[in-house]
Amino acid sequence: MTWTQGFFAVGYFFFFIVCALALVWWQRRQRKTRKPFGDDTRLLRTAGETQLKIFSKFEEDFALWLGTAAGVPALIVGTMLPLTLKMPDILQWAWLGLTVLVFIGSFYVAVRWFAKKTEEMSNRYLGYFGERIVAEHLEPLKGQGWRILHDVPFQNNGTKFNLDHIAIGPQGVFAIETKTRRKGNARPGFDDHRVFFDGRDLEWPWGNDNHGLEQAERNAMELTKVIKAETDERVHVTPILTLPGWFVEPRPSRATRMCRVTNPKGLTKFLPSGPAVLDAAKIAAIATKLEARCRDVEY
Repeated sequence: MTWTQGFFAVGYFFFFIVCALALVWWQRRQRKTRKPFGDDTRLLRTAGETQLKIFSKFEEDFALWLGTAAGVPALIVGTMLPLTLKMPDILQWAWLGLTVLVFIGSFYVAVRWFAKKTEEMSNRYLGYFGERIVAEHLEPLKGQGWRILHDVPFQNNGTKFNLDHIAIGPQGVFAIETKTRRKGNARPGFDDHRVFFDGRDLEWPWGNDNHGLEQAERNAMELTKVIKAETDERVHVTPILTLPGWFVEPRPSRATRMCRVTNPKGLTKFLPSGPAVLDAAKIAAIATKLEARCRDVEY
């Protein structure tokens, strides 16, 4: 392909994109129908809303990633290789060797970059699915007077984050953090589906790892502050770390921490097990304030 042909191909590509976008814009302008609901309609977030949005963006960008990963090494070679014949004879083999090395290096970097992107995409969907599992196990509590919210957005010192699930019921307020982790890589003598919790630390099949415990406790403290600021109610928020697909086995220990750890199946037993501390009016007041935060899903 000559330089002229290359410029023509690139020019045609951009011309096609501009024309296609212009046609879409014109069709929307000519449309005689409208949405059956108002532009100000907002829905509540569902479980895993943030994870799903990120995953959907990954899906949209997948073709671009693939094209970039495949195209950059080819573009580099396509730029360097024609210059070989313009080099003095004594430098042609050296330039050709440099071209091969640059191609191999760029190809390796591109493949690693693409693999990292696809792995992150897979992890996002895994996290989304895990949050949906937890949400289904929390659903029966609604029939017992509980209010359940998902993916509730917060901001602290300019940092945005979200609480995976908040459960508000007679037994109090619970901030539930979901961590969905793959099984495997078990050490000898350890089951690859079992995680131990001694009240302080988590022991996974591959080793000790407290991922999620501190986060759940920070979220609970932030939620306590928000409830006090927005409802003037002093409510203790219990942090819970839930691990979909894992069997959580307690171990005796004198050390304890705020966070509790359980499989999602244990939530419907653990949450209503304590004494009643909130009446229906307080439950409604807290839930209404928090619900306003996560009613932001637009069409």
